Amino acid sequence: MMGSHSSLSGTTLKLSAIPTCTSPSFVFQTPTLPFRKTPLPRPIKALSSSALVQTSTAKAPQDQGHHPLSLVFLFHFRSHFSATKLNKKQTALAGAKPQWKATIDFKWIKDNKEAVAANIRNRDSEADLDLVLHLYDKMFTLQKEVERVRGERNAVANKMKGKFEPSERQRLIEEGKNLKEGLAALEEDLVKLSDELQQEAQCIPNMTHPDVPIGGEDCSTIRKMVGSSPKVSFPVKDHLQLGKELDLFDFDAAAEVSGSKFYYLKNEAVLLEMALVNWTLSEVMKRGFTPLTTPEIVRSSVVEKCGFQPRANNTQIYSIDDSDQCLIGTAEIPVGGLHMDSILSNSLPLKYVALSHCFRTEAGAAGTATRGLYRVHQFSKVEMFIFCRPEESEHYHQELIKIEEDLFSSLGLHFKILDMASEDLGAPAYRKFDVEAWMPGLERFGEISSASNCTDYQSRRLGIRYRPSEAQVTTSAKKSKGNLAPPQFVHTLNATACAVPRMIICLLENYQQEDGSVLIPEPLRPFMGGLSVIARKS
Repeated sequence: MMGSHSSLSGTTLKLSAIPTCTSPSFVFQTPTLPFRKTPLPRPIKALSSSALVQTSTAKAPQDQGHHPLSLVFLFHFRSHFSATKLNKKQTALAGAKPQWKATIDFKWIKDNKEAVAANIRNRDSEADLDLVLHLYDKMFTLQKEVERVRGERNAVANKMKGKFEPSERQRLIEEGKNLKEGLAALEEDLVKLSDELQQEAQCIPNMTHPDVPIGGEDCSTIRKMVGSSPKVSFPVKDHLQLGKELDLFDFDAAAEVSGSKFYYLKNEAVLLEMALVNWTLSEVMKRGFTPLTTPEIVRSSVVEKCGFQPRANNTQIYSIDDSDQCLIGTAEIPVGGLHMDSILSNSLPLKYVALSHCFRTEAGAAGTATRGLYRVHQFSKVEMFIFCRPEESEHYHQELIKIEEDLFSSLGLHFKILDMASEDLGAPAYRKFDVEAWMPGLERFGEISSASNCTDYQSRRLGIRYRPSEAQVTTSAKKSKGNLAPPQFVHTLNATACAVPRMIICLLENYQQEDGSVLIPEPLRPFMGGLSVIARKS
């Protein structure tokens, strides 16, 4: 899951498959850097995979005269379209052709515009629904005109097969030529309009679970409080002081080598990172997850399809100069792309636990609350990711947060689980739970994990579908070729199992002793060669 902090009732709403341009915790764009140096009873109904454009199927006239006014209307239609279609914002978008297209159900959005508009407001998104609907209506009208002219062109071509006087044949040739040229111009306009529509529609965020609190981060609600803070009779040190006294970090040397917010781990801190990673992987694998390591450089388009924006202002993503690639901010991105543009077998769910380094600009992050290991540009993280059927995603969301709870409880941490408010969800998430652990040295709770249900938001962009089994298809459901059930978009979920730097903060600050040493939690000791305490060097 990427983001620092970042819901349908009895009325079933379809989930918009379109990324938001503005969710505060999900706007990931960066200054370009040169790198030469059990299922729930309430189903969640996904958007239908209808075509981008609803097309007319009227037959072309086969034997009727072609009044000259038809060509006049054709060019009048195009000039009227061209003269009225662009405002300032659209003009800017016209030159930005999307590299890919999401499968967006525009008809559903239009039919449910009040719900979509309310959702945009609740998320504090800048998506322009009115413009999206205006462009959609215009494209629908233009599409019908394209098909009308195409029908006339075909009718003229069929007529040419007959016998005519030379003058009549010449007239038909000229008419066919004019229709062909007019059709090409209209089709060009249609492509441009379709691109504009995609560009705007991709800014609309996912729909929201009905139980999600409405408002900003302060409106988030506590679902559960686990454990209690340690009681000590000595002055508490923060992880920076402990790390200095125990010779665990070197921020100064890293600043000289790489810049601020980088660090060297040393001595037992290295062992602690390895122990956290290996223990977390072993625990999550026991629950049926397949382990992965992932690429840490990915195409910008994959980042965008996952709902992040790699090249906007204040992004968290590092982009590689003169390329279409980025460094990953979370393994959610490469794991999400693992099955891109494919139809999965019916053996869902697919559960992965991925280890990767993560890279973030941390744009705008400053202050004592972010010092030390709390906000850094590079870190190791273990991420859980699930592909599942739509009706099962809420069940697996609960499973993910339960795994997180079990992991952090096993380490003896005091933490709370939050149901994050609508403005803090980010574009892809239908619902998101954050976990914040008590950090005595910082004298506050700090986020250590999150778990998000993204429903079909990412899969509609990544093109990931599955084909339901016959038992899942109702008798009234349409079937595709070969009498197979039509493929449906999967739901995707992600959750952090272990963000190493923040876990190190929690362990050092919560397990510090009066003599300045730090105890190692029991579950980690077998993964540290039996080491039970980090003590001062003699």
